[in-house]
Formats: sequence, C-alpha cells, structure tokens
Amino acid sequence: MKRINTLLVVITSLFALQATAQEVEPQPEKRVSMEIYGFTMMDAGYDFKQVHPDWFDVVRPTKLPSFKDEFGEDGETYFSVRQSRLGVKGYLPTRFGELKTTFEFEMFGTGVDAGQTTIRLRHAYGELGKWGAGQYWSPFMDIDVFPNTVEYWGPNGMVFFRNVQIRYMPIQGDTRLTFALERPGASADQGIYADRIELAGIVPQFQLPDLSAEYRYGKKWGYVELAGIVRRIEWVDKDTISLDFSGDATGWGLNLSSGIKFFKKDILHLSVVYGEGIQNYMNDAPVDIGIQNQFDNPNQPIKGVALPLLGIVAFYDRYWSDKFSSSVGYSMLDIDNSDGQAASAFKKGQYAIGNIIYYPTANALMALEYQWGSRDNFKDGWNSTDSRIQLTFKYNFSHKLYAETTPE
Repeated sequence: MKRINTLLVVITSLFALQATAQEVEPQPEKRVSMEIYGFTMMDAGYDFKQVHPDWFDVVRPTKLPSFKDEFGEDGETYFSVRQSRLGVKGYLPTRFGELKTTFEFEMFGTGVDAGQTTIRLRHAYGELGKWGAGQYWSPFMDIDVFPNTVEYWGPNGMVFFRNVQIRYMPIQGDTRLTFALERPGASADQGIYADRIELAGIVPQFQLPDLSAEYRYGKKWGYVELAGIVRRIEWVDKDTISLDFSGDATGWGLNLSSGIKFFKKDILHLSVVYGEGIQNYMNDAPVDIGIQNQFDNPNQPIKGVALPLLGIVAFYDRYWSDKFSSSVGYSMLDIDNSDGQAASAFKKGQYAIGNIIYYPTANALMALEYQWGSRDNFKDGWNSTDSRIQLTFKYNFSHKLYAETTPE
C-alpha cells in the first residue's frame, strides 16, 4: 500500500506540473525542461520446458533446473506486464552548466520481490558538468551491447549492473572517459560445506568501494570501448571457538565491447569480459566467491577464492525497413568453479534469441521472438535447456515540458 501511495503522489505532482508549465519551443540556455517518458508492455508466451517460477517470463540460465523436474512438469503459458516503465528527466541551467537528473522505475520485482509485479527502482541519478552521483549504469558495463530484443533479462554473458556510485567524466561525448567509486557487494557459495556449523559465523565485510573506469572511442562507423574494475572482498569469522576462516580476495575484470554500424541502421553488438570475483556485475551469474580445499594446511583447511569467469556476446540487429526489424545472436557465460563447490553448482550458461519486430507507428511495436537458454552443472554432468515463443506488444509515450527560468 505504501508503494501505491507513493506512486500516486508522484503521478499527481506530474499532472500539477503539466498544468502550470509552458509548452513552448525549447531554449535550453533560458528554460527549465522536464521529460515524462516510459512505455506499457505486455509479454505473452509459451515455455516448452521449465524454469524457476519466480522467473517465469525471462530466460535466465542460472534459474534453469539443476536436476530433473526441479520445477515440475514441462510446458507453461505466461502473461506479464512487468517490463512496463515510467521515468522523469529534468534539465536545469546553472552557472556550472546544465544539471541533469533522472528518476526511473519499472514493475519487475527482484530480490525479496522476485516473481511479483511491483515497483523497482532503475535510476536515481544526477549529473552536473563532469560529475555524477546516484544509481546509474556502472562504467564497467556497456548498455549499448544490449540487442534489439524484447526478452527482458538479456544476454547472460554481458556485464549489466545499475549501481550507486560517484563518477567523474573528464572526457564526454562520442569519445568518453569515466572513473567511478561504486557501492561494494558480493556473494559466496559455501558449497559442500554449507551445513557445517564452523562456517555459520562468517559475515561479509566491505571496507573499500569498488573502483571502475571506461574509455570509449567513438566514430561514424561505431565505437570500441574498454572498461575495467577492481574490488576488495573480505569476510570475517565471528566464531572464536573453532578455526578462523576469515579471509579476503581481490576481484577484477576487463570488459571489451563494440558496436559496429552497417548500412543505414544495422548494428553488430560484440563484447567479451574476463575476470575474477565480478559475478554480481554480470547479467546472469552465480556467486563471486567459492570454497577451495587446502587440506595440507591444518589451521585453515579451506579458503574462499574469487571465481574466474568468461562472458561473450554477439548479436546483429537488422532493420529491413521502417516497419520491420530483426535481431539474432548468442551469448555465453562460463565459470571456473572451485573444488569445494557442489557437483550441481552452476558451471556454464548459454543464451540465444531470434525475432521479427513490426512497427505499425513510431510509438508502438509488435514482436514475435524465439528464445533459448541452456545450463550445465559443475561436476554431475547435468544439462538443462529451455525454449519458448513470446509475443510482445509495446506502446511508448514521451512528453516534454518547458518553463521560463534564469540561470543561477
């Protein structure tokens, strides 16, 4: 109820602003402006296999069955409007340059709200000159790698993370350079020792922020981008009776991506990422830390280690005309598991999409999409696949408001 009341207050405020603002031609150096935007979107489809019920309307290889019929029988029809989105952008001229702000949310529940149609914050971000702060795309990721598909979750092998951060952008534009301090966080898998009481007292500790950076070189043909991240992951054993299993690890990663233009609008999306202990920055990956056996050390027979990973994305967006487009491609994520993880732990995920999209008007689309995913376990030889057909309807809206103002 609290979320609904908050949403009503936001919508009421927007209508009040619309009633008082002057809708005139923009003059950015003299006027405050605001854009209200978003879309309503419905997905309907048939899943020929099975997936965790909280993720019924997306393709996530990590959520596929880790053993036979884990989530029941194959075959499920689904309907969803969880992709629907609403956002507000503001632009205010100041003596330091234009102040840009973004507040955006959607209806796709995750975390404790997984499986629900509920409000989920996407962006809460402000930017003034070369500085920015708030929740926004991590510089370690490249959102332009995301293809022109309608499946919500997207390629599993790409870096995809909105994080709370402070960023500095000394170079802006088609060619850009960005540095950021980001909110730290990580997860661990206790593997075959998960039920041991000796590990019950371990708690995470993050004393330093994650440090990320990106450099993009942009030209008429497209762009190439290299991003990197380094992070400190620590854990403390509060149990003072048994052995001390406290430890730490350094996570790091490099992400090379590109968008290459062909013909008038076609784009080839490419990315490859490699690193250790960066799983929570990936679009669909398990834990950052796994357990490694070291039985030759009686004081600490097991230890936590940052798990290496490799992710790749290759998609091609083809625009046949103003009315039709298609996208086809493949993505993969592979984890180098530690020997203390369970045999059923996630090892490798694959993802593939092919679609045809029809644009009856500039603000609407209809799409028919084939979606496929695959999961491989660590040691037990288990493989599960998922395939589905999805029909999507999407309706965009956007409205700009302008008002007189004088720069500070």
